[in-house]
Amino acid sequence: MVLYTTPFPNSCLSALHTVSWALIFPCYWLLDRLLALFIPDPCQKYQLLCIVLFTPVYLGFLVTSLPFAFLGFLLWSPLQSVRRPYIYSRREDKSLAGGAALLSEWKGTGPGKSFCFATANVCLLPDSLARHNNVFNTQARAKEIGHRIRNGASRPQIKIYIDSPTNTSISAASFSSLVSPQGSDGMARAIPGSIKRTASVEYKGNGGRQPSDEAANGPASGDPADCGSLENACIVRISGDEGGRLPEADDSAAGGQARNGAGGGPRGQMPNHSQRDGDSGSLGSPSASRESLVKAKAGLDGSGGEPGAAYSKAPHKASVVKKPAARKRRHPDEAFDHEISAFFPANLDFLCLQEVFDKRAATKLKDQLHGYFEYILYDVGVYGCQGCCCFKGFNSGLFFASRYPIMDVAYHCYTNGKGSDSLASKGALFLKVQVGSTLQDQRIVGYITCTHLHALEDDSAIRCEQLDMLLDWLADFRKSTSSSSTANPEELVAFDIVCGDLNFDNCSSDDKLEQQHSLFTRFKDPCRLGPGEEKPWAIGTMLDQNGLNDEDVSTPDNLQKVLESEEGRREYLAFPTSKSPGAYQKGRKDALKGNGRRLDYMLYGEEGLCPDWKAEVEEFSFITQLSGLTDHLPVAMRLMVSTGEEEA
Repeated sequence: MVLYTTPFPNSCLSALHTVSWALIFPCYWLLDRLLALFIPDPCQKYQLLCIVLFTPVYLGFLVTSLPFAFLGFLLWSPLQSVRRPYIYSRREDKSLAGGAALLSEWKGTGPGKSFCFATANVCLLPDSLARHNNVFNTQARAKEIGHRIRNGASRPQIKIYIDSPTNTSISAASFSSLVSPQGSDGMARAIPGSIKRTASVEYKGNGGRQPSDEAANGPASGDPADCGSLENACIVRISGDEGGRLPEADDSAAGGQARNGAGGGPRGQMPNHSQRDGDSGSLGSPSASRESLVKAKAGLDGSGGEPGAAYSKAPHKASVVKKPAARKRRHPDEAFDHEISAFFPANLDFLCLQEVFDKRAATKLKDQLHGYFEYILYDVGVYGCQGCCCFKGFNSGLFFASRYPIMDVAYHCYTNGKGSDSLASKGALFLKVQVGSTLQDQRIVGYITCTHLHALEDDSAIRCEQLDMLLDWLADFRKSTSSSSTANPEELVAFDIVCGDLNFDNCSSDDKLEQQHSLFTRFKDPCRLGPGEEKPWAIGTMLDQNGLNDEDVSTPDNLQKVLESEEGRREYLAFPTSKSPGAYQKGRKDALKGNGRRLDYMLYGEEGLCPDWKAEVEEFSFITQLSGLTDHLPVAMRLMVSTGEEEA
């Protein structure tokens, strides 16, 4: 399939579209600024003065621009009938990565390979509309969102194990999931009181190269620290009889090897620095998302003398945050790790975003994410009266980024939109990606579906119809893109993922119809026990919009700590309105069902995969890295595709 790199089939049509939009844009921008004036902005000290001064200015220019906008619309509207439903972008500088290099890493042999997926609703609407969700400055937010995602995904993955439940010398808001240390066979073993957390460290070695998937997910050896051939991923073992001392790290050019802290400090070791709880540095700096990891406290347990061994060299920055010792590792029947994380997962492979409606914001987001993802699809959807039930003033808001090559793409617009939702071409984006090839040159592929359903709360029937459409379209897409001929050997399917903002939760009594949809028979939800019943560790992904700008949740670390407590979730998450009339009121005291409204889903299917392969969830996380930038929590899932073979 040919991937469209431009929205129109030839340069003449592209030029006409550019002219038409140039005539429309001034009116569009002035109207947006005029409406935004009348929506309160907590950062605006003199809003009344701005209204008085700028309203007549914007209104005068708006009236002047209307005739030009009308002419532009007459030219723009018929062009939409030949507009392509997405724009495909590939990073020009291939030296940074590559999808081709990633394809050579997996041949479908050995124990398997893991893939990491994330989805987020980023609320990149025109500023006047975004302000209704208590988020502001869409263009600046788009750039910062891309910046944080890129830094979170490209950070080195360092796994630290604490072998003693009494060792409280380290703890950090930026570590990831709880797991037991690994044995000599490389498999995770349940050891009571043990925890694993993945640190995010600012790393300046290795020339900025990304860690390989093997480096990020490879098994630990029995040594206290195993870095070996890993480029920038280390596994550090800390035992309880070390006197509560922290690991040392030597920032060597070969890959930042880490050593156990039992011996003396490494040459050039920097002294420990105290840091306030939750202080992880400025997220506006280029290295912001790589900070906030373990730093030793001088004079542990009142000794006051010898400081614990700390990460050496200035680039390794950290913060110390006490965690409750009684935190549960997982649900009894759970076979995977779960967490609330301050960062996007290291080595993120696929990213699906919703509500990237503003085209200028989409371009800024694309430019930022291209620093990590080689392949991107944006400006997905239709405009005007083409292909949907009524006029569409906005695209679908869907956005997709991948480290692996995209093979096929299809987009479908939901035809049953209603009310304000009908102005956007909400739909489903279907993708087929190549993730490897066998020794016999068979392609190994995966399917990903990204969608955003109807938003109005009372319209359950509309959402169910849209889910029916999605399953039918997905079946058609898989059938039309499958390959099984002599000239083109049959492909092996490694995974089938459906993700996005489904606009219903699994706890609300108003959403019972959606909770029982056949989607959850065809695909598995790692957070769900059944219709209306969540797993104990699952939390809502819709934030209380009234509290988005509170200082208590203003940074990823702070939001993470708040959401780890039941009281914090009650105050800063949105709850089903039918069960709680004051769901969007801060300081609520009434009993609430569940842990908030989980609207953002990450589902995986097992049907249609390679017969001898199995897909299992390794990690699931709720991410706070976009705190202050959107009213949703991103979610991420790491999926292990097992081939059933043993390593040679």
